[in-house]
Amino acid sequence: MPTASAATDDEAVRPGGTVRPRGRRAGGQDAREQILSGARAEFAERGYEAASLRGVARRAGVDPALVRYYFHGGKGELFARAVGELAIDPGAIASELLAGGIDGLGARLVERVVGVWDEPGGPERFRLIIAAAASARATVFADFVRAEIIGRVAAAVPGPDAELRASLAATQVAGLLVTRYVLEVPAVVAASPAELARRVGPAIQAVLVPTGPSGRADPRVPPAPPSGTEVLAR
Repeated sequence: MPTASAATDDEAVRPGGTVRPRGRRAGGQDAREQILSGARAEFAERGYEAASLRGVARRAGVDPALVRYYFHGGKGELFARAVGELAIDPGAIASELLAGGIDGLGARLVERVVGVWDEPGGPERFRLIIAAAASARATVFADFVRAEIIGRVAAAVPGPDAELRASLAATQVAGLLVTRYVLEVPAVVAASPAELARRVGPAIQAVLVPTGPSGRADPRVPPAPPSGTEVLAR
């Protein structure tokens, strides 16, 4: 049995002098690919919410610290790269958008999201995700969107029903993306991210932060529409 003196750089000494592999691969790129492969298996089997970085590391045969080393953004970034093949950190993007405050959030959201999918290869990847809508992978992607995007936005907007408003805003953004990258409506495809933000941003802002009679953000739930009797009485 190997002793502590016989341990190599790829091994660690257990208490008692026995040796176990650290799980690190010889080449950095090989380790990274092993982690991505392990992540795909972990997300596919356990779903986004139940998946863990430790579980990914176990499947990849590496130390959990190595997962953090390659994917500083944690589970959100790892999912984006492993499943969506996107070189983004959704948590960092959400934090960046929210750092500017609530005012203008709708426009910033549109411009940033469209900018991400406008990157080379982005439209093709988006179409693949839409094509997988009937698969289990789509459920995992939906969990990812709820946790990493809708959840973060909902936590930042004021008032009750924040999750509903954030979800409705997400449906508007999703519809815009489908129109641009799947249906490829010419005028929408030709518009720049900034132009789309200027045109669509205010509508999304109105959903995220309804305004009261004064024009200021109103944290209350919008009142129910009047009944037919009330309309006739007016």
